Amino acid sequence: MVDVGRMGDDFQPGPRRGTNQTGVRLYNERLVLSLIRQHGSLPKANLARLTGLSPPTVSQIVGQLEADGLLRKEAPRRGRIGQPSVPLSLNPDGALSFGVKIGRRSCDIVLMDFVGGIRRDLHLAYPFPSPEPVVEFVKEACGAMLAGLTEKEGARIAGLGIATPFELWNWEKEVGAAPGAMQGWRGFDLQGEIARHFDFPVYLCNDATAGCAAEYLFGRAAKYPEFLYVFIAWFVGGGLVINGNLFPGRSGYAGSIGQMLVPVERPGNRGEFRPLLHVASIYNLEQRLTASGGDPASVSQDAGWPTIAEDVMEAWIDEVAGGIAHALVSASALIDMQAAIIDGAMPTAYRTRIVERVREKFEALERTGLPPLSIIEGLIGYRARAIGGASLPLLAKFMRDRELLFRDPGDLRGAAVPEAADDLSPTN
Repeated sequence: MVDVGRMGDDFQPGPRRGTNQTGVRLYNERLVLSLIRQHGSLPKANLARLTGLSPPTVSQIVGQLEADGLLRKEAPRRGRIGQPSVPLSLNPDGALSFGVKIGRRSCDIVLMDFVGGIRRDLHLAYPFPSPEPVVEFVKEACGAMLAGLTEKEGARIAGLGIATPFELWNWEKEVGAAPGAMQGWRGFDLQGEIARHFDFPVYLCNDATAGCAAEYLFGRAAKYPEFLYVFIAWFVGGGLVINGNLFPGRSGYAGSIGQMLVPVERPGNRGEFRPLLHVASIYNLEQRLTASGGDPASVSQDAGWPTIAEDVMEAWIDEVAGGIAHALVSASALIDMQAAIIDGAMPTAYRTRIVERVREKFEALERTGLPPLSIIEGLIGYRARAIGGASLPLLAKFMRDRELLFRDPGDLRGAAVPEAADDLSPTN
C-alpha cells in the first residue's frame, strides 16, 4: 500500500524527521478519499494519475477502503477501447457523525452521513443559551437518535462536532439577556461536559469556522484552494481555507472578520469606523425592525422573513454589503486568496441580493496592487454551522492530513483519530 517513491509533489518530508510506514499508509488512504470527495467519483486509473501512486498501490488502497465500507463502485462506464472504467464514490453509509450548533437564539443537532446527507435533525429555540439546558438537550437528542440506529450504523459513528461562538458570556447585551444571565458560560467546559455522555470523540470549533468546513466539504469550494468564508448570522463571522486545508489558526480565531474595522456607510458619517459584526449582522436587522415598528421575531430561522418591509431590508442589505466589501479589500491585502464565499442564516433570496451588492461595492473600491478576487454565493445556508460541526469528525478521521507522514508510529495508534490543533482536538 506504500509507494513513497511515487507520491508526487504533495510529498515533501519535513526537516526534522522522516516518515513512517503507518503514516504513509494513512496519508495515502486519506488522499484517495479526499480526491474522490472533491471530484464526486473517480476510477482507479484517474486516482493513480492524480496521486502519483502506482496502479497496484492504488488497487490495494481502494480494496482496503471498500472493505472498510468507505467506498463503493458505481456502474461501469463503457464506450472506450479496453475494459470499462469503474468509477468509485464515497459510500454514504461509510461513516455517520453528529453536528451540534449552539447559537445565540437556538441549538440545532444533525446526524449526517459520509457525503453530507442529513439523516435526522432536531431544533431547540431559546431567548438566550444557558450551559446546562444546552448540554441536556444534546445528551437527550443524540441519545434518541442513537437509539434509532441499527447496531451496524451505531458502529459507524465517527464522532460529534460542536460549533459554537467563542466567549458567549460577552454578548449579553446584543442578545437581549439580563446582565449576568450568560456568565455561566465563563469557564464552562462545554466539550468535556458533552463528551462524558458518549463513547466517541467530541470536537469543538468556532461556529463560523465550522460553517467554513461545511462549505469546504459540501459546497462550492472544491476549486478554490485558498478562500475566505463569510457567514452572516446573529453576528457575522468567518473562516479560512489555505492550501486546500481548513485553517482555524493557533487559537481557533482565524478568519474572524467580525472584528475587522470598517467605515460606517451612513449619511452624516464623519470618518466613523466600527467592527464589522456591528455593521453586517442579523441583530442589526432586528434593531432596525424594532425602530421602524416591525416585528423583530420575523428574522427568526423558522419565520422565513416574510413580513419585513422592503425599505428596512434594502437599507440593511446596503450597509451589510458595504461593510463586507471593505473587509474583503483588507483581507485581500493580507491573504492572496482566490475567492470569498458568502453564506448566511437567511432565506436564499436575501443572501443572493447581499452577494450581488457586495460585488458591486467591492468593484467600486480602490484595489490597486491587490490580486483579483471571486465573490461567490455559498450554498448551505441555515444549517451550515450544524453541518460544519458534523464535518469535524470527518475532517479529523478521513481527510488528507500531511502531519500523518511525520508522526512517530506510536502516536498513530492504528486508525485512531490523530492529534490536531486545540480547537479541533477530540475529547475521549
